Amino acid sequence: MIRIAIFASGSGSNAENIVEYFRDHTDIQVALILSNNPGAYVHERAKKLGIPSYTFSKAAFDEGSAVMNILREYQTDFILLAGFLLKVSKPLLDAYPRRIVNIHPALLPKYGGKGLYGDRVHRAVVEAGETKSGITIHYVNENYDEGDIIFQATCDLQPGDTPEEVASKVHALEYTYFPRVIEAVVKGQTSLNPLSPA
Repeated sequence: MIRIAIFASGSGSNAENIVEYFRDHTDIQVALILSNNPGAYVHERAKKLGIPSYTFSKAAFDEGSAVMNILREYQTDFILLAGFLLKVSKPLLDAYPRRIVNIHPALLPKYGGKGLYGDRVHRAVVEAGETKSGITIHYVNENYDEGDIIFQATCDLQPGDTPEEVASKVHALEYTYFPRVIEAVVKGQTSLNPLSPA
């Protein structure tokens, strides 16, 4: 059994989608959810889904030992970042090389880096007059949004699309592809071409 931990800072809609996707799998399961935000709605989702959830401070996350102890307790094999806003600390990067995966709501390398997350990304895409946006699923390294890209999917944007409309299109891609790409990655499948949208 491959056991996954999800890190989230906000609502947790992607986390819920991933939990539901793997619910009936016999070889992969979401073991726990962690957050740096005690008030994040992801904790409510975790409760409804029957998944244990934990909160930690930024200082504890940076130092690493308390978070690592929780991950070890749940025999965690992979870490997913789903709307998680802190830079991943060195202890976690060292313990999980190429086993920490993030999803970014734009086509990296554009619109990535510190401070570019959520609605800020969609606003930047609209203000730049882009005709496409999408998602990037990538490995996590020591820099924001700079790890090796695993998979990208795109959506067309129309003139006049608002940041909210862009967000809706991007969310649809997230819900469709993130669980499937995770499944491929944790099973060690190197070619994700069959997942690529036509």
